[in-house]
Amino acid sequence: MEISTQFPSTFFPKLPNNYDNVSDESVRRRRTSSVILPAIEFDPGAGMTLQRQIYSGYRKAILSGRLTPGLALPSTRLLAQELGVSRNTVMFAFEQLSAEGYVQCRQGGGTYVSISLPEHMTSAPRASRATVQRESLSGRRVSKAAQSFLTARSSFVARGWGAFRISLPALDQFPVELWSRLVSKHSRRIPRQLLGYCDPLGYRPLREAIANYLRLARAANCCADQVMIVSGSQQALHLISRVLLNPGDRVAVEEPGYPGACGAFLAASASIAPVSVDEEGLRVRPDLSRHRGTRAVYVTPSHQYPLGMTMSLRRRIELLEWARRECAWIIEDDYDSEYRYVTRPIACLQGMDGSARVIYVGTFSKVLFPSLRIGYMILPSDLLSAFSAAKEHADLFSPTLYQAVLTDFIKQGHFGRHLRRMRCLYQERVGFLKSALERELGNEVAIAHADSGMYLTALLTSQVDDVALATKAAEQNIVFTPLSTCYRTSARRSGLILGVGGADRRQIEAGVSRLGGIVRDLSKRIVPGFKLA
Repeated sequence: MEISTQFPSTFFPKLPNNYDNVSDESVRRRRTSSVILPAIEFDPGAGMTLQRQIYSGYRKAILSGRLTPGLALPSTRLLAQELGVSRNTVMFAFEQLSAEGYVQCRQGGGTYVSISLPEHMTSAPRASRATVQRESLSGRRVSKAAQSFLTARSSFVARGWGAFRISLPALDQFPVELWSRLVSKHSRRIPRQLLGYCDPLGYRPLREAIANYLRLARAANCCADQVMIVSGSQQALHLISRVLLNPGDRVAVEEPGYPGACGAFLAASASIAPVSVDEEGLRVRPDLSRHRGTRAVYVTPSHQYPLGMTMSLRRRIELLEWARRECAWIIEDDYDSEYRYVTRPIACLQGMDGSARVIYVGTFSKVLFPSLRIGYMILPSDLLSAFSAAKEHADLFSPTLYQAVLTDFIKQGHFGRHLRRMRCLYQERVGFLKSALERELGNEVAIAHADSGMYLTALLTSQVDDVALATKAAEQNIVFTPLSTCYRTSARRSGLILGVGGADRRQIEAGVSRLGGIVRDLSKRIVPGFKLA
């Protein structure tokens, strides 16, 4: 059955043109008083009078804290209509509450819960209010999927706004005023189709804009029909896991690699097979090839997370051939592909794929701002129905207003201009960070790759524990990700994954100076003969 998205004209009542300037007292009062009626015990058939029930119900709600100080109460007329009693009954109840100090009645301004209640009113009820039910956690269990999230999550999760947090773009450089004008434009006149239930695949004009961009910038082989809008790349990975993986299926991942991908696959009860990387990216032969029966492989070929190398053309061809031969899926997370500083980018795997074995994942979170929560996938045509159904079961569809705003942002050329500015900015910051690390830490670190991306990885040459280093650094508002948390095997390397999006030159220099002091301090504490696993 097809549900119509055409609404009758009465669905959206027409407001007067001067609605914001309405002076009618009744309309003004309705706009400022609470129209959410608190749940109070009220039974017209009970032995207590109606007035007493209203008084008692509101008194209990105020004393229990459900009605907070200063909260506007509904008008007596509205409450009388809702309860089916005379207005005088409500007015008498409110007058008693006011006389006892529970509420304050303002002439022409409505009724409000008193800002402060006398102590003798609240002392006894507050004691009973403290009896919030608390269950013992000892017998509780979460699902295996939830356990997998905890297992996959790093033992050290970088939080906060300190210098060097990864995946955080230069928010101070985002054209907020321009974006706000576009939001305002779309908010003033929102088409009714954007207010209803929308296509799970996403806003069609945005899908067209993304397809055009990817064909030009990434040599993708796609049309708008194949583009699906999601709430960031993490949701894309969860949808892929739901649609393509059965419990026990093996998924190969880069080692080291992105922990968030492992979390999505483990939630689908998949088996994780770490595959090592070298200067050319994922080692297809012999490392990947030895995992027979692998259902899918997750890769970041444009800028490997976290070591930063680019997968060579030779390896890309090997990987595509492997997927064709094994009837396996390649999940291509085109992470940081927008930011290359030395060489031109190689075409994405999806554009080179002749067997429709690649699912391409991208996001605007790191190019624009994280709270936008708009990502996308390019899907083989025969998978569109399954992914659309999975998206419907997950959250129906992604919010459409910002999709419409982003469409204009792209089509009017703002996206391309912002991308060029950020490419120059991040190249400068990565270079400055590299120089600062070499100057401050010297032989204590070895820089992995610094020719692309929004972050730089510095390998620690000493036996300093990078998690301990991150913990100490966080105390000084320096936030970075320890490299060791990106490994699934015991053969871990210690290092620092340092983002440059949220730090200017001054912050980079100050942050590196503090890091140098912490590294030297921890180096002095290393027990002779101690060696990291």
